[in-house]
Amino acid sequence: MNSLLCMHNEKRLPCPSRGRQPEETDPMRKAGRHFLQIPGPSAVPDRILRAISMQTIDHRGPDFADVGQKALKGMKTIFRTDQNVFIFPSSGTGAWEAALVNTMSPGDTVLMYETGHFATLWQKMAKKIGLNPVFIEGDWRGGADPQAIEDALRKDTDHEIKAVCVVHNETSTGSVSPIAEVRAAMDATGHPALLMVDSISGLASVPFEFDAWGVDVCVSGSQKGLMLPPGLSFNAVSDKALEVAKSAKMQRSYWDWLDMVGPNATGYFPYTPGTNLLYGLNEAVDMLHEEGLENVFERHRRHGAATRAAVRAWGLEVLCARQGQESGVLTAVMMPEGHSADAFRATTLAHYDISLGNGLSKVADKVFRIGHLGDFNDLMLMATLSGVEMGLAKAGVPHESGGVQAAMDHLKTHEAVKVAAE
Repeated sequence: MNSLLCMHNEKRLPCPSRGRQPEETDPMRKAGRHFLQIPGPSAVPDRILRAISMQTIDHRGPDFADVGQKALKGMKTIFRTDQNVFIFPSSGTGAWEAALVNTMSPGDTVLMYETGHFATLWQKMAKKIGLNPVFIEGDWRGGADPQAIEDALRKDTDHEIKAVCVVHNETSTGSVSPIAEVRAAMDATGHPALLMVDSISGLASVPFEFDAWGVDVCVSGSQKGLMLPPGLSFNAVSDKALEVAKSAKMQRSYWDWLDMVGPNATGYFPYTPGTNLLYGLNEAVDMLHEEGLENVFERHRRHGAATRAAVRAWGLEVLCARQGQESGVLTAVMMPEGHSADAFRATTLAHYDISLGNGLSKVADKVFRIGHLGDFNDLMLMATLSGVEMGLAKAGVPHESGGVQAAMDHLKTHEAVKVAAE
């Protein structure tokens, strides 16, 4: 046993290859790879790990300009925008805050839609920093309802609502909001509110069009479809939103877009950036374009459909109940009444070395989530679903057999049609 393994066994530290605490009664190594099938962070490809491992360089020196400019320009191609993209060394939560504090003034009203846990957290943040969030209630079974947003805006004849905030891909429920339809609903009212979108788990996995859909601010993070570790967050910003930032009165310093504009023009940042993560980001953007973004989106769509075919064959229910709004990033599965999702997840981890996502807040212990995002292919999906089906049996969860076969049949009859890469 090498010294690293000895250290982890002696000090009982989490094993980096497993993401879990070794048990005193189970010290033996498990062969093969751990399946990290939570809906993010996603597994990091070797190409990106090698890029991140490059020696750190001077972020004020001449060589860094090329790194910074490539990252900033590359992310514009992922957001599908010719406007502004800002990169922060932070989690996606930081980018949520940046979106709000750069555009709002104390006490401003923002209209938000309850698509699930993460929409709720964004709403709580808005309230905590001194805004007045109006929350449209949702049932956690689908994306945002454009008609409900349009109705709320029509009632706001004094234009007190300054922004509409919608989660694109709700990671807690596996549902996708129709952002283009939300913009159309807003335009139909003639309301001047900004459209803000959280696409932390959607970007680079499911279709997103910043310019074409008329989005004003989009929030995202590095650890989902971009295939990086956590640590970078993004704001794509329309020219309209950047102009609003010049008169917005919320206090801000670290998150200030206006401090970013000047240094970013030459590839630099106003403070120390996540240098090595930017190496990885540039590699990730290259990989996405080598595959072709349309092929990436189609791959995620196929894997989502195949997973839902498996769930139906097991006799279980998908949490997202609105056809056409199901996510290609993850599938949230409802447990039969009286059965614990967390106990099932613990069983699959212990016996099959696979990590599945837990249910959050309203659906805690009622739902488990299967992540199928990032650098992921058909064989990896089949292995994942095999682990789930074996876990259902091992945990004594009532289900029908044949889910894996149903998913395989779907993949065989819906083979990917590749389009030319960018």
